[in-house]
Amino acid sequence: MTDLVDKLYKDGCLSKSEFTELINSGDKYREKLRALAEKLRRENYGDDIYIRGLIEFTNYCKQNCFYCGIRRDNLNCRRYRLTSDDIMSCCRQGYELGFRTFVLQGGEDAYFNDDRICEIISAVKGKYPDCALTLSIGEKPKESYQRYFDCGADRYLLRHETASKEHYERLHPESQRFESRIECLKSLKEIGYQVGCGFMVGSPYQSAENLARDLLFIKELNPQMVGIGPFIHHSDTPMRDFKDGTLEMTLLMLSIIRIMLPKVLLPATTALATIHPRGRELGIQAGANVVMPNLSPVSVRKEYQLYDNKVCTGEESAECVRCLKKRVESIGCRVVVSRGDSKNNS
Repeated sequence: MTDLVDKLYKDGCLSKSEFTELINSGDKYREKLRALAEKLRRENYGDDIYIRGLIEFTNYCKQNCFYCGIRRDNLNCRRYRLTSDDIMSCCRQGYELGFRTFVLQGGEDAYFNDDRICEIISAVKGKYPDCALTLSIGEKPKESYQRYFDCGADRYLLRHETASKEHYERLHPESQRFESRIECLKSLKEIGYQVGCGFMVGSPYQSAENLARDLLFIKELNPQMVGIGPFIHHSDTPMRDFKDGTLEMTLLMLSIIRIMLPKVLLPATTALATIHPRGRELGIQAGANVVMPNLSPVSVRKEYQLYDNKVCTGEESAECVRCLKKRVESIGCRVVVSRGDSKNNS
């Protein structure tokens, strides 16, 4: 029988049934996938690990995703919004620390309308023209995405969450449509963003077949970035009692994605570091090449709780970056000062 890893490496993709078999047989293929993914990361990006300065500027959200700690109906969530001055202060501190990409992430907050978002984009890009600016602010009309792009936004992160309509509907209320999420990603690609999609590993009701569909969707979309991390429950959500995703399956999926899209940007996420003390390092060794330290003010970090027990909420940014550099160097890689654009251009 053909080795599924060899076939994936040769063809860049598998059928749904083959991906399902590969996922279900994870222990059998784990080390081979990991070694091949690390080889491909080094071939395409060397030992370089890119850092992104994450600024979580609002935890207000109109959406009500069943798994998310900042969902609209979570009355225990202490809400906050950063001012434009706060955001620029985060960028100034980040620039001095060597960051050349800033990620503005927030809930779908009506206060930050298109005019306000465009003002922030223009201010950041005007002050730091050598930096890339990534937005992660959810579903918007195509016209809004176009305005942000025209103002200077370079990248947009929008996790598709799951490529299965039936699975999507079990994770979200009826007001949120699977078709809308997919259409947003297509619009972002059409406009010309460097686009990132992604999903939670081990989310409630997820099957190996769901994961196989995710992989096929990612291959078809051909994004510049893919953000995946383990599902971690939040105690103030309807999905509080579901089992968390595992380190092993998350690492397996990172490796498969690296082999499938060798030039993609692939973060080792905060969620991965939350479920294992060396999660980021293990993620890099499984094929990841991006880490995203938090530049948000310490006073609000603990309030941006998408899931329970999020790590790195109390450290000052400079201390966090120093620690991260040492961790990355301990596995033979290096954090670099660079925009770190994706080589997966399409």
